[in-house]
Amino acid sequence: MKLSEFDFDLPEQLIATRPARPRTSAKLLVAEGAATRDMTVADLGAVLRAGDRLVLNDTKVIPARLFGTRSRVSAHGDGVAKIEVTLLEPQADGMWAALVKPLRKVKEGEEIVFSPDLSAVFEGRMEDQALLRFNLTGDDFDAALNAAGAMPLPPYIAAKRAADAQDKQDYQTIWADKSGAVAAPTASLHFEQWLLDDLAALGVAFSHVTLHVGAGTFLPVKVDDVSDHKMHAEWGQVSPQAAADIMATKAAGGRVIPVGTTALRLIETAGRSGRLEAWEGDTDIFITPGFEFQIADGLMTNFHLPKSTLMMLVSALMGVDRIREIYAHAIANDYRFFSYGDSSILLPQSS
Repeated sequence: MKLSEFDFDLPEQLIATRPARPRTSAKLLVAEGAATRDMTVADLGAVLRAGDRLVLNDTKVIPARLFGTRSRVSAHGDGVAKIEVTLLEPQADGMWAALVKPLRKVKEGEEIVFSPDLSAVFEGRMEDQALLRFNLTGDDFDAALNAAGAMPLPPYIAAKRAADAQDKQDYQTIWADKSGAVAAPTASLHFEQWLLDDLAALGVAFSHVTLHVGAGTFLPVKVDDVSDHKMHAEWGQVSPQAAADIMATKAAGGRVIPVGTTALRLIETAGRSGRLEAWEGDTDIFITPGFEFQIADGLMTNFHLPKSTLMMLVSALMGVDRIREIYAHAIANDYRFFSYGDSSILLPQSS
C-alpha cells in the first residue's frame, strides 16, 4: 500500500482549535454499513442499544509542555536563555525523556528552571531526546508540574494558538484517572456525565482500559510504502475484570465499541488470539487494511490527519473506499476535524 492512498484535501477552516460547547453538541457522523447519517453526540443513545459496551481509555494527560530558562555562558558574557520542553515518558531510573528546543545548545549538567518550585538537570541525550532529572518526585512533582506546565496541544493547534488555562479542562476526559499521557484520547472528549448516565439507563455498559498516549501519535509517516513504517510504542493495561466483561458482552451478542483509536489498538493487541485476556505492556500494533479485527465491532473516533496511521486504521475497519466516502461527506457538510473537532461512529456491519 502506498501512503498516497490515505491522502485527502482538507480546507484549513475545518481544523478545530477549540472544542464544541457543550461537549455533546459536537456533530456525530454515523456510518453504519453503507448508510451515513448526520447526528450529534447528544444523540448517541439513538445509535447504541442495550447490550452494547463502550471501551473507555482512562489515561490522564499531564501538562507536559514546559517553558524554562537556563544559565548561558558564552564568549559574549553570561546570560539567560529560554528553553522549551515537552515531556514524553518517565524512565525506569527516575529521569524523564523529553523533547527540548534547542537541544543542541544544552550541555550535560546544566539546570533548567521552570518555576520557583520546579527545575531539572540535563543528564544527557537519547537519540533526538533529552534525559532530564527533576528536583521533585511523587505528589510534589505532580503538583509543581500542574502549576508550571501547559497542556501539550497537537502541533496543528499549537501552530495557531498557545495553550491556555481552558485547555487544562478541555483537553482532558471527564473520567481521566491514571496520569501518563502526553496527548488526549480525543474521541472521549465529547462525553458529559449526563450522557454516560443516559446510556447506562439504556443498557449500555462501560469498561475502562489504560493506554498512555505518546507524542509519537503525531509523528508523520515518512515512507511511501506504509509497510515500512515503524509505529511508536505506548504503554497499556487491560485489567482481568475489563477483559472478562468485554468477552461476556461478545458472548451475549452485544457490540464492543472502543471510544478512540487508542482503546481499539489496546484491546486488539491484548486480543490477537481471538480472546481478550488481561494484559500489560508496550504495544506498537500497526493496523492497516487487511487487518482482521478480533474484539472491536466498531469505533467512535474523531476525523484524522491525511496520510496518518489513524487514517490507515479507520480504513482497515471500514474499507478504503468507504472511508473516502465518509470523509468526503464530512468535508462537504462542514464537520470539524482533528483533536478538538467533531466525532464519528464507525460500524462496519449494519444492524
